[in-house]
Amino acid sequence: MKIVFLDAATLGDTPLDEIAALGELVAWPSSTHEQALGRVGDCEVLIVNKVRVDAALLERAPRLRLICEAATGVNNIDLEAAAARGIPVRNAAGYSTDAVVQSTFAHLLSLAGYSPYFDDCVKSGRYSAGKLFCDISHPYVELSGKTLGIIGLGTIGARVAAVATAFGMRVIYYSTSGTSHSTLYPSVPLDELLAQADAVSIHAPLNARTSGLIGAAQLRRMKPTAFLLNLGRGGIVDEAALAEAVDAGLIAGAALDVYASEPLAGDSPLLRVRHPERFRFTPHTAWASREALRRLVHQVAENICGTVLEID
Repeated sequence: MKIVFLDAATLGDTPLDEIAALGELVAWPSSTHEQALGRVGDCEVLIVNKVRVDAALLERAPRLRLICEAATGVNNIDLEAAAARGIPVRNAAGYSTDAVVQSTFAHLLSLAGYSPYFDDCVKSGRYSAGKLFCDISHPYVELSGKTLGIIGLGTIGARVAAVATAFGMRVIYYSTSGTSHSTLYPSVPLDELLAQADAVSIHAPLNARTSGLIGAAQLRRMKPTAFLLNLGRGGIVDEAALAEAVDAGLIAGAALDVYASEPLAGDSPLLRVRHPERFRFTPHTAWASREALRRLVHQVAENICGTVLEID
């Protein structure tokens, strides 16, 4: 069985042995669409992360029996074209939940705790040169007693809520689907969530309901002491409006792991802010802990076993 992975570099150095054991694996680090057209001719199982799989690509893969998405979202795959050819599509779900939850609180604790400032205070020698035993110029914020507003209370959002509760936070949420299903936390309208929350954490998919959900008007409804975190999808937050709001002190700070354009454009307003100390950025890595990457490979292997090998 010929297995082709068109953008294996998206998994870094994670071992692919579990997949390779199932057949002949050809792992390309990356593939443009044109390159992909020439790499799938004898492919039976296709693995992709971000490479676009459209009708043109499927036409070049007459032996294709299965498409494995090395991620959860399948928006890069033409599902109708695959279904028309009788080709199943399998994604991976739940593998990165713990990683994203941990990354969420790493960002929130860094913002609330002024972590970069205090780290630099010691490393720069300012602390050693001072006269006091401590530097209390930036008293940090306790999470206990504060309100966390979660936008999108799915699997990840619910786990974030549970951890927030352990910190002593009150949790409210806004359902982006319009269906309030949780009995543990109150569901509130978006405007009410923004007005009440001391931190807003986004864990929603990007779709017609959420695209541009948080813009200038919504940011103005937040507390000036509040933080905004987006570990959901880029495009949910208006990045130019966010840069302006944080710089102007309309909110206290923001943390982003996802962006409307990835990688982040070099001329993004987020890279030209006057107060970079109020921001925390990561390059879409919240999902990619060492353990999550290994779980992802395992799920892809299981999808191959559960689809192609069972048929054989």
